[in-house]
Amino acid sequence: MADLFGTEEAGRPRAAAAEEGRPLADRLRPTRLSDLVGQEHLLKEGAPLARMLARRRLASMILWGPPGSGKTTLARLLARELGEPMLELSAVMSGVADLRKAFQEARRLRARGGRPILFIDEIHRFNRAQQDGLLHEVEDGTVTLIGATTENPSFALNPALVSRCHVLILERLCQEALAILLERAERAIGYRLPLTEEARRRLLDLADGDGRYLLNMVESLADLPPDRDIAPAGLAELLQKRMPVYDRAYEAHFNLVSALHKSVRGSDPDAALYWLCRMLDGGEDPRYLARRLIRIAYEDVGLADPAAALHAIAAAETWERLGSPEGELALVQVTIYLALAPKSNAAHLAHEAAMRAAREHGSLMPPSHILNAPTRLMKKLGYGEGYIYDHDAPDRFSGQNYFPEGMARERYYAPTGEGAEKRLKARLEELARLRAERRAAGRRKTDDG
Repeated sequence: MADLFGTEEAGRPRAAAAEEGRPLADRLRPTRLSDLVGQEHLLKEGAPLARMLARRRLASMILWGPPGSGKTTLARLLARELGEPMLELSAVMSGVADLRKAFQEARRLRARGGRPILFIDEIHRFNRAQQDGLLHEVEDGTVTLIGATTENPSFALNPALVSRCHVLILERLCQEALAILLERAERAIGYRLPLTEEARRRLLDLADGDGRYLLNMVESLADLPPDRDIAPAGLAELLQKRMPVYDRAYEAHFNLVSALHKSVRGSDPDAALYWLCRMLDGGEDPRYLARRLIRIAYEDVGLADPAAALHAIAAAETWERLGSPEGELALVQVTIYLALAPKSNAAHLAHEAAMRAAREHGSLMPPSHILNAPTRLMKKLGYGEGYIYDHDAPDRFSGQNYFPEGMARERYYAPTGEGAEKRLKARLEELARLRAERRAAGRRKTDDG
């Protein structure tokens, strides 16, 4: 194939020898803010970073974004743009002693007129005490803090630290941004990768928004023979599968399980299966997913399909017996079942309403006619007096009051009329009619007496 970026020697690509020892991702790190791709929303006119650069002074900030979105690069470019010294730490490798040294160096730089920037990569890896150790120096201006994290600052960082910083969100790189990086990488290695157009698109898909991973893949493909174009199937054989960005201990866990739950609630089995498999592929514990599906059966399907809970419990037990991967089919099946089942949260709402009433009227006694009277004293006090055994009443329904004396009757359960709840709704309406009749008859009897 034709070489678009230079000549080929002995059938192999020409690379820049001086840069050969450095990783491609490092060699292609932008040196100007205008070269940064995929994060234009942070630098456009009126955006927070643009305003800070216009006044030539940075505020402390947290850069939150997925791996390979350019957090470290952006921090370095900001320091270079303003001509300020930058001290770099990794929270994975650093401790309190390293922070003290960084603060000492920052004070020395400030004494010489600088406004040092302290960049801490993976800042969420610092424990609570280490994060608190940053507060004083950030607040008194010893350093301008730039922290980089892949985790939601609301969960991963101390509120006191977050309140002192701007949180700027970096987005995963879109296909257009990744395509620009691919072109830059091919210029750097000296030739166009021998891929079909479909394989080039597949290469961008495999990057999954991660610019660093894309460049690493290009580097691993840089020694391909240029005499034939490789199709997607061949590309898959050459590249190892990228592990999904998923950590059960952090925000991805909560985001994906929320997506699964809401997809089932929204009666979308295909979306629900996608999120279920995303979590399974990411290493989520299937037991946790089974428990969540049982919760969905009770919370969102409820009495509209009482069998849903039985299916969910059966799926959990099936997984326990079979394990992975065979047992995962049970989770898949019940996910589809729950998504397509009629939905009702009436029992869930009834629980919340009854709990509120229990807290409000928690000291009221049951009415005396439904109290047992095992002793003579209790009989003397009227316990059990006037109780009607429902099995002996017409329609096996006495219509008596079972709420506490002095408390008006309340209704907590309001069936939706979906699925099996349609029959329950009709039954409740019939019971309400009979209760009114029984009470009216009881009043007439009292008046006649």
